[in-house]
Amino acid sequence: MAKVDDRPGREELRAARAESRTYYWFVGVFSFFANLLMLTGPLYMLQVYDRVLGSRSEATLVALTVLVAFLYGIMGLLDYTRGRIMGRVGARFQARLDRRVFDAAIRKSARTPDENSATGLRDLESVQRLMSSPVLMAFFDVPWTPFFLAGIAVFHPWLGILALSGGAILIVVALANQATTKLPMGRANMATFRSETMADQIQTEAEMIQSMGMRSAAFDRWQVARSESLRGQLRTADLGGMFSTTTKTFRLFLQSAMLGLGAYLVLQGEMTAGAMIAGSILMGRALAPIEMLINQWALVQRARRGWGNLAQLLSDVRPEVQRTALPVPRARLEVQQVTVIPPGEQQATLRVLNFEVKPGQAVGVIGPSGSGKSTLARAITGAWPPAGGRIRLDGATLDQYDPDVLGQHIGYLPQRVQLFDGTIAENIARLSTQPDAAKVVAAAKKAAAHEMILKLPGGYDTQVSAASGRLSGGQIQRIGLARAVYSDPVILVLDEPNSNLDNQGSQALNEAIRQMKAAGRSVLIMAHRPAAIQECEMLLVLEHGTRAAFGPKDEVLRKTVQNHQQIQKAAGPGGVR
Repeated sequence: MAKVDDRPGREELRAARAESRTYYWFVGVFSFFANLLMLTGPLYMLQVYDRVLGSRSEATLVALTVLVAFLYGIMGLLDYTRGRIMGRVGARFQARLDRRVFDAAIRKSARTPDENSATGLRDLESVQRLMSSPVLMAFFDVPWTPFFLAGIAVFHPWLGILALSGGAILIVVALANQATTKLPMGRANMATFRSETMADQIQTEAEMIQSMGMRSAAFDRWQVARSESLRGQLRTADLGGMFSTTTKTFRLFLQSAMLGLGAYLVLQGEMTAGAMIAGSILMGRALAPIEMLINQWALVQRARRGWGNLAQLLSDVRPEVQRTALPVPRARLEVQQVTVIPPGEQQATLRVLNFEVKPGQAVGVIGPSGSGKSTLARAITGAWPPAGGRIRLDGATLDQYDPDVLGQHIGYLPQRVQLFDGTIAENIARLSTQPDAAKVVAAAKKAAAHEMILKLPGGYDTQVSAASGRLSGGQIQRIGLARAVYSDPVILVLDEPNSNLDNQGSQALNEAIRQMKAAGRSVLIMAHRPAAIQECEMLLVLEHGTRAAFGPKDEVLRKTVQNHQQIQKAAGPGGVR
């Protein structure tokens, strides 16, 4: 699939960065004076060797030392201040984009999951780390390198030529470092991402892997990805280490060469000993930013890659448009000529589907596996936008509602219920940091989960997690049902709601459906088991993604299902199984 033009995303990132433009100017000014104060050491040595030692004046030495201590203190204060400023610039940049990147990653993952969406927040953090790191300050110091080299040339042209040649060689090494490590680092990062993703999947399904004796096979498969990641990291570290060592060694050699050449010129009477020492110090200061950049180039490359990924992500997922707030809708759902193509697929799983759900109705959706029931559930909740046609809630298309508002109007119980790290109350309250206790308890009672929750060690404050095995599948499903009805939705979409429920749980589910209908709400139930459609008046039959039948339940069963009498008996009053 062709990449989306990332210019809009880059402009958005630049706009966020530009909000701290004033702070960059402050850092630039502080860098000016800090680098100017870098001349303190060379000038001090120049004065000591050429004046103090010659005049043997202790008073001059003391005065110079006190002045140098004061200047170094000012320089340290400036360095500390610009470091604090850049740390806050990075934090401000991340805070400015946290919600935007988080929302874009969630929307992209729900639509067409890829690496950019999965690593969006890590990419943002990598850019923030670069902004807050000393290596970024090196970019402010590098422009001073030519001035320091020119200062060396003032002492003697030969020293300037040596310094300039050495600086040029280090710049070539820096460019070679960038060109050589870019591809291996990209491959290593991708391999690391794959191994981490596989490890997360294995940990999520740890119970199944343990019970089915798959540990060795899972380890072997993970180890292949892990080994590839380690090889990539070692290759990148070896290359980076080679360039860092080369830079350090060559810089030390240059300083010694500067002293040697300076000593020769002193012997020839062409310069003073103080100028020789000052030139060596200036050489080290001139090349320090370049060495910093080479040693920390991995951080720079990771941030550059993160910037590119963020630009692609933000371009692909544009900001949500501001929508006019609509009143609470009636429970009237219209599916008009809807075609749905799942994310990442080329073939539609729902084709030109039409039906209507009226207030107070419960509609059962049945059909063989792969017929499109779960796809329909995701389309109605707005998770998968239709490729064609319209889904309307009380006359308005779903995209006219803000996604968070739509989620309040349409409750959803997915086929696989997932709990998040937190308390049961927080999970029922849809991860709210301040759950409404009355609404939480009311939702749990609607799902007949109140008594079950009270029997847990911490009641509603019991801590659960995605990997916790404390709750059974049926308990999790009932908590999921409570979460679905927490916002008092007008439409309730249940995907295989009784797959893990016992007889008591199925009765509680049917009672919740009856309450919804009595309140003028509507319910859609995607089902395999007849007991799930007991409370349904209408029935929609899907085959190969198309509507095979739609109408009153008894009529549809009689026309489309051979064993309709047995199903009617199972789905009729008292027929819960």
